[in-house]
Amino acid sequence: MAAGKGGGRRAGRGEDLAAALDDLYGTPPPGFVARREELAARAKAAGRAEDARRLHRARRPTLGAWAANLLVRSRQQESRQFLELGRALRDAHRTLDGDHLKELSAQQWRVISALSRQAAQLAEQAGRRLPESAQREVESTLRAVLADPDAAERWSTGRLETALTPPAGLPSADAPQAAPTRGPAAPAAAADDLAERRRRRHRDQVARARKEAKAAEQAVRDHRKEQTAAGRALQAARDRREQAQHQVAAVEEQLRQARQVLRDADQEQREAEDHQQAAAETLTRAERDAQAAAVKVDRLDSPG
Repeated sequence: MAAGKGGGRRAGRGEDLAAALDDLYGTPPPGFVARREELAARAKAAGRAEDARRLHRARRPTLGAWAANLLVRSRQQESRQFLELGRALRDAHRTLDGDHLKELSAQQWRVISALSRQAAQLAEQAGRRLPESAQREVESTLRAVLADPDAAERWSTGRLETALTPPAGLPSADAPQAAPTRGPAAPAAAADDLAERRRRRHRDQVARARKEAKAAEQAVRDHRKEQTAAGRALQAARDRREQAQHQVAAVEEQLRQARQVLRDADQEQREAEDHQQAAAETLTRAERDAQAAAVKVDRLDSPG
């Protein structure tokens, strides 16, 4: 039971170290050393002295190696497919399967180019723009992964410190070898076969380039039409806005005049009310005076 518990602790520590290394090699190179010291200090404080020493031994990756690490960590599905392509290419070289090799060779450059662009995008998202030299390191690493199973294994860990280089002793995937034939004409036949494959590849590339150029021209025409339509829509919107501004100005002027009329009417009403009040008061006084005069007349007319 005690041995089982100890094994569990060792496994847990191994997982802690792996997580720390993953964290460390995902850190942009300028912050690598500071992050390494921080993780090593945490391991040491947790009583994992060996993990702390291993972390201290970790070396800062080059910018290209860091971008390649980002790629295998962040694009796991594409990376697995790329590793499968490498295995298939190496198998085709071993078995001299020319047709399969041609098909895979056509794929590899498109995939390397696409993954290299993704690595540059990931690096930029992490705050680092890849210079051309680092971009070449990424491409060199990807070519090595296709050619060499050891390189593929190292890249798959996501902890490269330097870029990988394709082994010189392995055949280049863009120059497939022809199956050997017997007799003195074998080298010439192989060369002719290789030349024919390159010519076919070149014709395919030209055809694809023309197709892409034609599609690009059509896209330009379509975008010009969209721009023209958008320009007309913009001008129409500007015209409607100008007309609305004129209408608003006219309505505001009418409102201003109506408010002035209302103010004048209010003033006239107040003056009329004051006049009416004064007339009522005058009438009341006149009535009292008339009543008093009538009373006086009645007294005078009465016989004494």
